[in-house]
Amino acid sequence: MRLCVAGAYGAFGTKHLEALDRIDDVSVVSVMGPDQAKIDAIAAERNIAQASTDLEACLDNKNVDAVILATPTHLHAEQAITCLHAGKPVLIEIPMADSLKDSEHICAVQEETGVVAMAGHVRRFNPSHQWIHTKIKAGELTIQQMDVQTYFFRRTNMNAKGEPRSWTDHLLWHHACHTVDLFQYQTGEIATECFGLAGPHHPDLDIAMDMSIGMKTASGALCTLSLSFNNDGPLGTFFRYICDHGTYIARYDDLYDGQDNPIDLSDVAVSSNGIELIDREFVSAIQEGRPPNSSVHDALSAMRTLDRIEQTLSS
Repeated sequence: MRLCVAGAYGAFGTKHLEALDRIDDVSVVSVMGPDQAKIDAIAAERNIAQASTDLEACLDNKNVDAVILATPTHLHAEQAITCLHAGKPVLIEIPMADSLKDSEHICAVQEETGVVAMAGHVRRFNPSHQWIHTKIKAGELTIQQMDVQTYFFRRTNMNAKGEPRSWTDHLLWHHACHTVDLFQYQTGEIATECFGLAGPHHPDLDIAMDMSIGMKTASGALCTLSLSFNNDGPLGTFFRYICDHGTYIARYDDLYDGQDNPIDLSDVAVSSNGIELIDREFVSAIQEGRPPNSSVHDALSAMRTLDRIEQTLSS
C-alpha cells in the first residue's frame, strides 16, 4: 500500500508518518503541504519520492494508492471529494468537515464512487476505549454517564506542536466531535436530547473559548462534556465512564479503574498507539474491500448531533 500524507508537516501529519512507519507492507511515497521548503525537508528526511504543494499533483501520481488528509479542517470536505473523484481511498482526520452539509456531501460522493472513505475518529481505536467497548458488547458493562474534560491552553492560534496555525481550530466541530461520536458509538444509541452552552468569544479568533455540552440517549445514558482553550493546567482529554459495574478513567491510550489502578490493555490490540491502529484499519479496509470502522457514513450521526448542538448555541 503506497500512501500520500497531505498536511505532512503539521502536528497530526507527523503522527501519521510515524505510525505508518510501524505498519508492514506500507510506504509513504508522496507528501503534500502548503510550504514547498517545509514539505521538501520532510521528503528529504524520510526519503519520500514526491513532495508537492498541490494535492491534485499527488493524486495524479500513479504510485499513490490512497491518501491521508491531515490538513486544516476547512479544507477537508473539498479535498476528500477530490480524492474520491480521483478514485483514491481517503482517511480524513477528524472532523471530516466543519458543517453537516459538507459531511453529507462527502457521504453522497462516497456512495456515488464506491471508494473507501474513513473519518479519523481515533477514540474508537484507542485501546482504552476499545476495552470498554468490548465489555459493553459482551453485556458486562452499561454506561450510566460519561463525564469528559477536553482542556487546552490556546489563547493564541497555535497547533499541538506549539507552532503558529494558519487556520482557526474549533471546540465544537473538532474537539467535541471526538466525544459526541464516542458517546454514541459506546452506547450504540443516538442522543435524543442535546444542548450546548458557549462562553465568551476570543476577541481576534471569534471562537468560543469555553463550552459545555450535555447529551442523553433514549435509554437514559448521559454525557457531560466540558471544553476549554483557557485551561492553564493539565492538558488533554480525560474520560470518566460511570457504569453499572465499575467506574473507569481513560486518558488517551491508558485506562484506570475508579481507584486509579491501571488496567492491563496489552491484549486489546496489536499496538498501544491509537493513530497507528486507525491507520491499520484504513489500510486493511482497502485491502479487504470493505467499509472501515469509522467510515464517513458511520461518522455522519455524530455530525448530525453536532449540528443540533450548534443550533442550541445560537438560540
